[in-house]
Amino acid sequence: MRKAMESEPPSCSSVFMIGQDSRGNWVVRDQSGLRGGLFVGRAEALRYVRDETGNHPRAIVMVNGAFELDTSGMKRPPMPSRFNTDQGRTRRVA
Repeated sequence: MRKAMESEPPSCSSVFMIGQDSRGNWVVRDQSGLRGGLFVGRAEALRYVRDETGNHPRAIVMVNGAFELDTSGMKRPPMPSRFNTDQGRTRRVA
């Protein structure tokens, strides 16, 4: 017969940093820089993190000082072909 193992609290796979940018918006970004966004209020930013992490209490790190949202490392989804301007067709607009 196997012994029942004590259950451990679920580990949080992502840590989210929350702070305010220089314009007063609330910024949320995960540690990998792949998820996050700008929010008008602290409550909305915290709600987003709770939804993303299943309300894990160790998933939030508050950042002091200006915390800007950096999207330079994020991958952009490919554009649909109907918006692709590299197809050789040009369209004149009056």
